[in-house]
Amino acid sequence: MSTHWKERPEGGGWFAIWLIRTIARRGGRVVARAFLYPIVAYFLVMRGPERRASRAYLTRAMGKPARLLDVARHIHTFASTILDRVFLLGEDMRRFDVRVQGVDQLHEALDTHGGVLLFGSHLGSFEVLRVLARARPDVPLRVVLEKAHNPAMTQLLDALNPEIAATVIDASQDGPSVVLAIQQAIAEGAIVALLVDRMHPGEGAYPVEFLGAPAPLPSSPWLIAAVLHAPIVLAFGLYRGGNRYELVFEPFSGPIRIKRQDRAQVLGDMARRYAARLEHHARNAPYNWFNFYDYWQATGAPSDDQPQATTRDGLPARPAGDAVDGGVGRAA
Repeated sequence: MSTHWKERPEGGGWFAIWLIRTIARRGGRVVARAFLYPIVAYFLVMRGPERRASRAYLTRAMGKPARLLDVARHIHTFASTILDRVFLLGEDMRRFDVRVQGVDQLHEALDTHGGVLLFGSHLGSFEVLRVLARARPDVPLRVVLEKAHNPAMTQLLDALNPEIAATVIDASQDGPSVVLAIQQAIAEGAIVALLVDRMHPGEGAYPVEFLGAPAPLPSSPWLIAAVLHAPIVLAFGLYRGGNRYELVFEPFSGPIRIKRQDRAQVLGDMARRYAARLEHHARNAPYNWFNFYDYWQATGAPSDDQPQATTRDGLPARPAGDAVDGGVGRAA
């Protein structure tokens, strides 16, 4: 089984992604959803590492051995959220029933501190955050996205909404450039959203307990929050089946101000506290977890006793955390 998500090739390719997008745009969501079943069958038959990773994760999350039917439902949930990106990025929100919790706390953080770091994960759909544009049209939403990852899906989704594409902070840049772009957005009062549960090769990590076993979480998002003194709000966009989503915001931390010598301990504790919230929602919505690789066996990253390289100003020398992924198949 592959131990790192970047080692898995993209599934389906440009043509398959273009086809499902064309069907969705011309036939509508109901017609397009019918095509998810052969996609699920393809992944069950042809993508053994992802199938085994799904079964291993579901066994942990559900507390009992996962069946092949559970794996199929897991993949179908993932494919459903990918399909819905076509409509969410096209700002066609009328198709969806989105229940929002905790948005008042997010507004309070914005009104009190200005810009906010919004920490998400590969649990559910990050695109459902677009509903924020309706609640606070005065606050820009900037998403940290590695455009080089899954280029076929990235190209197609950029074509759906060039205005949204223009607000992306490209995580393919060097670390300091990414951090400076985030700093500028925070200073302008924006919400900066990034996924913080997946590491890049060589990136520093904090060891945490997740679903009953040790796992690494990337350290760079927490370092960025400490260097920029930015408040943190957690976000979980959980898919509940059909056209239903549940968008949950949780206040996590005010502006972080700690001495540099205390960073490893304090930020490591924050990462472990975050892992507990991630586990809570993963158990509550187990089919929403979209890390289709051996998450617990990922190795090669420094621990919090050996933090990743930083610049003289304390900025992470590598890109921040993870990016919003592009498409179905590259280890999700």
